[in-house]
Amino acid sequence: MAGCVRGIDKGCCRTWGWSSTDQKQAAPVRVTNLTEEELKILFKRFDTDRDGRLSKQELKDAFNSLGSRFSTWRAWRVLCHGDANGDGYISEHELDGLVKFAWC
Repeated sequence: MAGCVRGIDKGCCRTWGWSSTDQKQAAPVRVTNLTEEELKILFKRFDTDRDGRLSKQELKDAFNSLGSRFSTWRAWRVLCHGDANGDGYISEHELDGLVKFAWC
């Protein structure tokens, strides 16, 4: 793995994410160059039903777009640790914790 840049998963050479859920038509985004604000915007774009919160499937899709090999596991972990009120969603005020988790 010499010369690899870390992606969303530590030690992962997949450093390119996608700018939308349709990876065939989406423009690649360099994950390692995203700021926290850009990452928040990216996660908000995956709120497909526009209810102001992210479901497990929306989180999984977001982590897939960031190049995570373990998107299902990451979505589950986010909900376990970031869902403060236990409703099964990441709300607007819980999003800061999600952004910090994305880089752990």
